[in-house]
Amino acid sequence: MPEAVIVDIVRTAGGRRNGALSGWHPVDLAAETLKALADRNDLDPMLVEDVIMGCVMQTGGQSLNVGRNAVLAADWPEEVPSTTVDRQCGSSQQAAHFAAQGVMAGAYDVVVAAGVEVMSLVPMGASIGSGFGIPFGSAFQRYKDVELYPGQKGLVGQGVSAEIIANEAGLSREDLDAFGVRSQKLAEQATTEGRFDNEIIPVVSKIKDKETGEIKMLGEMVTRDEGIRPDTTMESLAKLKPAFVPDGKVTAGNSSQITDGASAALIMSAEKAKELGLTPRARFSTFALAGVDPVRMLTGPIPATAKALDKSGLGVNDIDHFEVNEAFASVVLAWAGVYEPDMSKVNPNGGAIALGHPLGCSGTKLMATMLNELERTGGRYGLQAMCEGGGMANATIIERLG
Repeated sequence: MPEAVIVDIVRTAGGRRNGALSGWHPVDLAAETLKALADRNDLDPMLVEDVIMGCVMQTGGQSLNVGRNAVLAADWPEEVPSTTVDRQCGSSQQAAHFAAQGVMAGAYDVVVAAGVEVMSLVPMGASIGSGFGIPFGSAFQRYKDVELYPGQKGLVGQGVSAEIIANEAGLSREDLDAFGVRSQKLAEQATTEGRFDNEIIPVVSKIKDKETGEIKMLGEMVTRDEGIRPDTTMESLAKLKPAFVPDGKVTAGNSSQITDGASAALIMSAEKAKELGLTPRARFSTFALAGVDPVRMLTGPIPATAKALDKSGLGVNDIDHFEVNEAFASVVLAWAGVYEPDMSKVNPNGGAIALGHPLGCSGTKLMATMLNELERTGGRYGLQAMCEGGGMANATIIERLG
């Protein structure tokens, strides 16, 4: 069986909502990551047999197969095909699964897994459309959900799910806020120390005027994640009101940020990399998926991690780096309560609370951070887990090479 390897992986910085990347069209922003992969690796794009693009809100500027349009916007050959996939927040992590699995099956030699979400332009919920309503609430409830969660009238939004998880795990508001502070401090430290420098590609700042819709190019290059708030303290977070449930624990300060961004990974067979004179940086070891109760939808990383470890024959102590997406602090803390990892290995450069969560982009974005951190520390194995809307999760284990 061919071995699937990562040759390179890049991302843009995370742009704050209505911030430095808000004027970018998703197609063009995604194209920047494709061009960077080709340029950094002196790669002929004609060799790429597919581009698998993760994107959640596939409407407006992200509709009509945003992956294919990004290929064309990157000025790659027309012969390079693309598809766009949606596994909610894990969309580009799933794109990486599909890409690597295609290599291992012998269907691809060279493939790109990528992701994009410009949430300033295409906000959450935009793809629902009219006539059907939001896919939770009384019109979509299951009898089981009404029995278990009578106050919720069926399926719920993710913020409510985060509250349910916090309560079930016995997490206090202080626990969640402390994790929020941790994310901000670690992200600032990582930025200051240049830990993201090898993964972030500079793109010019484009801001969309909220009143006129005019796109303003400021001429500045965006090379730093905009969402980091290094001055965050327990005292400042304590002042924030609950975001989803009256008297709840989940606030904007212990939840992921709405963010704009794109990311992409160059994946190929080890044999093809050798033929092209490229040095693989990591290999794909293990893939796992999980489905859970769609009301308690954010618990998916717990069984997904169990499946990945079981398939790999590894234990928690064998993993040198964990990336568990910080959709909400309660997600990571509930996961950690089960596995009891060395927390210095869990999101050591901060996570989505500080760096943002550009939905379809986040899977390959986190993988970029994980790979670079394994290289920095000399670690061997990294495990990435992502909770996903509707009660799903992806888990991936990679092994650093070299």
